[in-house]
Amino acid sequence: MEKDQIIPDFRVVIIGGSAGSLNALMQILPHLCAIKSFAIVIVLHRKSTDEQTLEELIALKTIINVKPVEDKVPFLPGFIYIAPSNYHLLFEKNSTLSLDTSEKINYSRPSIDVSFESAAEIYKNNLTGILLSGSNADGTEGLKAIKNEGGTIIVQDPKSADMPFMPNSAIQNTIPDYVLNIQEILQFILSIDN
Repeated sequence: MEKDQIIPDFRVVIIGGSAGSLNALMQILPHLCAIKSFAIVIVLHRKSTDEQTLEELIALKTIINVKPVEDKVPFLPGFIYIAPSNYHLLFEKNSTLSLDTSEKINYSRPSIDVSFESAAEIYKNNLTGILLSGSNADGTEGLKAIKNEGGTIIVQDPKSADMPFMPNSAIQNTIPDYVLNIQEILQFILSIDN
């Protein structure tokens, strides 16, 4: 295996969201079992002053290990990774994550689009992108990129979202593989290792 190749069959579930999405995650994460063949990446719009609060909260709510993200950290199956505040999260060919401080996209850093597009380029059809509740259109272009690379795209059913704007934008501008409520999203993630 060339050193810049990704781990074969390493699947990635990347979840993006904004306002209202933390509520959805708190209904999903406590019910997840240990994961083996994939990693979960969470990209939420955050205040730039929010340091480790989100990581600590999520670590309390799940049995899956939450791995802190620093520049060039190894990216491995079996963990949850959370995009830190004030950085775009990018995926590298050598199975590492990198951080970027370029301009905000959709008024946000981390931007869901930036991370989704970067993950799509590397993980292609081994990638599932999930877009949750939110109040702007970030994530729509990223879902298009995932779909174009053969990945699976899931949008939270706007009727189940605290803020339906983000999922509505995705539904109107992409062709989701699934539009699911929170319980159905949970069941989908649980089915991945089976």
